[in-house]
Amino acid sequence: MPGRIEVERGDAPLIVAFPHTGTDLVDCADAFVSPWLARRDADWYIHQLYAFARDLGVTTVRTTISRSVIDVNRDPLGVSLYPGQATTELCPTTTFDGEPLYPAKGPDADEIARRRAVYFDPYHTALSAEIERLHARYGHVVLYDAHSIRSRIQRLFDGALPQFNIGTNGGSTCAPRLTAAVSTACGPDQIVDGRFRGGWTTRHYGRPEQGVHAIQMELAMRGYMAEPDTPDESNWPTPMLDQPPIAPMLRAVLTACLDFRP
Repeated sequence: MPGRIEVERGDAPLIVAFPHTGTDLVDCADAFVSPWLARRDADWYIHQLYAFARDLGVTTVRTTISRSVIDVNRDPLGVSLYPGQATTELCPTTTFDGEPLYPAKGPDADEIARRRAVYFDPYHTALSAEIERLHARYGHVVLYDAHSIRSRIQRLFDGALPQFNIGTNGGSTCAPRLTAAVSTACGPDQIVDGRFRGGWTTRHYGRPEQGVHAIQMELAMRGYMAEPDTPDESNWPTPMLDQPPIAPMLRAVLTACLDFRP
């Protein structure tokens, strides 16, 4: 599919999106100071962690493109999702820890526009089509944006993240009952609209008054893989655990999304 998009269709009114599991640097690989650094901040293994979703009739949408090439969960106009806080751009110029991704300047406006047309737009065309398909059938649909991040990144947040970080942009992107059901399924080590309140995908598509309920889940990676104190090329990424301790909660979370009715 154009833009390297993977879509697996299900018939339930739930879509799980994977915007950051890709590691493909495509035609941009030579531009980065380090291919490893350009891949380091991927949401490692998340599409594998949620592989059970397809057995539940869930639709999944994934891009194989690395977020360092272009971040499909950022505002395409370059507007910051978290004004005043450290974050990364539409076409990131630094890692989460602040290391430069390019030897000099990052991509110019023409190159950003090219990447948007070739990689960003096809992802959202595919995602929009699945939302429209399921909404037309059921009159409502839940969009679950699946993410993960290292538990500790000093530049982005203090201390360790909770295991489950639920984002609804202050309750604006989905019905409160859906938020409550997902929160209950996560157990005590969770927060709603903490450091991560939902990215552009959640904020752009979430229209609960129109029957589109979008919610983001940012997992701390410790729940499904070992995290070294200092990730480097010799130790990162570590393999996904054979039996991730958070797996039962994730199944309960998606079940709560499937059971939700406006």
